[in-house]
Amino acid sequence: MYENKTEEIPVKAVLACVDTGEFDAETSIKELEELAATANADVVGSIIQKRPSYDPATCMGAGRLEELREQLEALEAELVIFDHELTGVQVRNIEQLLDVRVIDRTTLILDIFAQRARTKEGKLQVELAQQKYRLPRLTGMGTALSRLGGGIGTRGPGETKLETDKRHIRKRISYLEAELEELKKHRDFSR
Repeated sequence: MYENKTEEIPVKAVLACVDTGEFDAETSIKELEELAATANADVVGSIIQKRPSYDPATCMGAGRLEELREQLEALEAELVIFDHELTGVQVRNIEQLLDVRVIDRTTLILDIFAQRARTKEGKLQVELAQQKYRLPRLTGMGTALSRLGGGIGTRGPGETKLETDKRHIRKRISYLEAELEELKKHRDFSR
């Protein structure tokens, strides 16, 4: 019997890091490159910016992000991996500026765990961790479709996409926690 195994085509990625002096940025970016390779990403470039602190809106400065955008276009990369944990707003702002997908180190690590999980319990635990990490980072359309308004006639059409997504993720987290508890009971009973 022939087993068809399709190889995933590596995603071209550029690594990004802001060096605030808290840690060795060169060592950290080399470590991130190894993680990216483990996740089947082809690292085609990297960029480091020295700053006294992270920019609250985009993590990096506007000039360095413009350099990054030019590098992405020249290298035909489709992913940026930041060496720092990013907020949902930062991810959204950077994606809008660069027009490519943006992830952070934690998302990359969770993706590696998801690829490697084999048991049902392992898969559930990884998905639970991913959902818990994703929940506070959801960013929606803001007040564009909000159901709350400042007076009569200003109420929107219902729940925003953000509210719906948060409710869905919370339900999924509850379900996963219940499934893990059930697996634990079954394992304890089997012993």
